[in-house]
Amino acid sequence: MLSFTLRRLAFIPLVLFGLSILIFALLQLLAPEMRAALYVKDPRQLDQIDEIIRTYHLADPIHIQYGVWLKEVFQGNLGWSETAKMPVAEAIVSYFPATFELTILAFSLTIALGLWLGTISAVHKDKLIDHVSRVIAITGVSFPTFVIGLAFLMIFYGKFGWFPPGRASFETQLLLGTEGFKSYTGVLTIDGLLNWNLTVILDALKHLVLPALTLTYFEIALLVRVTRSSMLEELGKDYVRTARAKGLSEALVVNKHARKNALIPVITLSSILFVALLGGVAITETVFDYPGIGRWGLVAAQQFDIPGVLGFASLSALLFVIGNTAADLLYALVDPRIRID
Repeated sequence: MLSFTLRRLAFIPLVLFGLSILIFALLQLLAPEMRAALYVKDPRQLDQIDEIIRTYHLADPIHIQYGVWLKEVFQGNLGWSETAKMPVAEAIVSYFPATFELTILAFSLTIALGLWLGTISAVHKDKLIDHVSRVIAITGVSFPTFVIGLAFLMIFYGKFGWFPPGRASFETQLLLGTEGFKSYTGVLTIDGLLNWNLTVILDALKHLVLPALTLTYFEIALLVRVTRSSMLEELGKDYVRTARAKGLSEALVVNKHARKNALIPVITLSSILFVALLGGVAITETVFDYPGIGRWGLVAAQQFDIPGVLGFASLSALLFVIGNTAADLLYALVDPRIRID
């Protein structure tokens, strides 16, 4: 298992090197004056563009430019984000915890409900529960996420006053800025727990409910369809009929044998969904006024904030590489046919 893990991890630097070349190549489409914004650490430096071009060799041969740019990236200098009014690296650190918190809740709900609903739909094919799951899957895929989000807002917040948008109430935001509440991670639920403050935890969860449900409804539609089709394929194979003929209980046949073998395509889809969530779901975060990294990336693109867009794209690419590597490792744990030595 260790050698398999090391082989997979060894590919990460190579992939990141390829991504760095791709991002740098895209930068070359811009004029040196625009690329100089990547090396600005303070807005007052915007008046010193010519000096920045000379300092960072932006008019030199391309291999020299690449070396200087890569050195700055390794030092954490990704430029100044005009939309966030802070360096890009600080903006990522500031916005990412909110998206991470939303991702964990939405993904947990998606996996729990998606696997359960997809499994029982396959076991009870063409029964009532199967028809209900297909309706959920079709509507979840058919409706755009902003429509689902607006519907949830109008019903639960507009009519009943439950689950407000945003990330925290005004009272909680005032508390977060005081010495009586210490921020350890930027994740409100975890920080509330570490500060032994139940009010902050409940307030954070109350603001997470609607965006998490919106994302869950959309993603569960994909997961249910994949799980159902994969389970149906496994339930029709010879080893399942043999297990039933030996007198094994249906629950054991389904949960221990069929579902384990059906997880391969589910793991692939789940890793993609998880990385997509971590990369920020811009539309959902915008609908619910949720200050996550996806909304920041969208605003940066709208305002042509090049350092912000590149920082967001680089983070998304890095997360995708890590997610794919994690999926490969999970394959080895789930499917014994994959060699791990």
